[in-house]
Amino acid sequence: MKKKDFTRRDFIKTTSAATAGAILVPTTGSYSASPYDAKGLPTTMLGKTGVRIPRLILGLGSRFMAVEEEKGLEILETGLNKGLYYWDTAAQYKNDHEFSEERIGKILKSVRQKVFLATKVGERKADDAKRTIETSLKRLQTDYIDLFQVHSVTTEEEVKQFGAADGVLPVLKKYQEEGVIRHIGFTGHTSASAMKLAAEMYDFDTMLIALNHQKEGQSFEEQPVPVAAKKGMGVLAMKVIRPRETVNGLEPRDLVKYALTLKDITAAVIGTDSLDVMNENIAILKSFKPLSNERMKELRASLDPFYRSKDLPWMQPGYHDGMHWA
Repeated sequence: MKKKDFTRRDFIKTTSAATAGAILVPTTGSYSASPYDAKGLPTTMLGKTGVRIPRLILGLGSRFMAVEEEKGLEILETGLNKGLYYWDTAAQYKNDHEFSEERIGKILKSVRQKVFLATKVGERKADDAKRTIETSLKRLQTDYIDLFQVHSVTTEEEVKQFGAADGVLPVLKKYQEEGVIRHIGFTGHTSASAMKLAAEMYDFDTMLIALNHQKEGQSFEEQPVPVAAKKGMGVLAMKVIRPRETVNGLEPRDLVKYALTLKDITAAVIGTDSLDVMNENIAILKSFKPLSNERMKELRASLDPFYRSKDLPWMQPGYHDGMHWA
């Protein structure tokens, strides 16, 4: 049966029984026939998921949605052909006329088994989250999502409600039991303490966390990251190259290397808006070697003004991650 003829009902029927007991921590063997092809790019294991991924991930948020659709689809197709098969999006990523998930869906249906697909749900209540998940499946034109993430954790109070009967986590786990979702994670970029609590309280598979900034008394690199890594989560970094926008003299390639050198960081999500940027990042990955301790200290010193900045857009009230209006 060809994948394009494989309905959601068929998928659930054939996979739910096999995955219900093992979906939280699948073995590497369950992916022995994995269709993912990194085309020789360096890869690593995504925490306890049993999935091997490239150390760079295509970020398909605001930068991706800032380019016209034809160019965006070319980025997806070229990236996949060059080994970047991990695509990261979210239900709310959009420009003024199209959602990122809709754009991805136009090409995804023809290459579904070759792509490791991650998306996100921002709603915290069960009924709202369910509607968003169903909408994402329709937009993406797929029967399943490889990684569904609770989007943009902001406070410890909301984290404590994730597992409530009417919270978002039971909904995600129900879809996981049905085989519609393979893995569950969470993301955040405003509160290190809330991210740390989420890692401690729940058995997530991944954490996607902003680096290179902090609030007073909250270090993103030192607080949540070790906790998540110790529990076997894949720890993914975002906002990696943003410091160059506010600190003169920082090179994107150095910031990418800095992120990939950090202890416990599995991979980095890089917002992609051109083939040139993508090709440069691929070249960085192919030649990557961890930076020396001395070089890491130098970069940390250079990043200090960024650490102390109070004007970072994603740290402001009302910020919506990944949205772009032309």
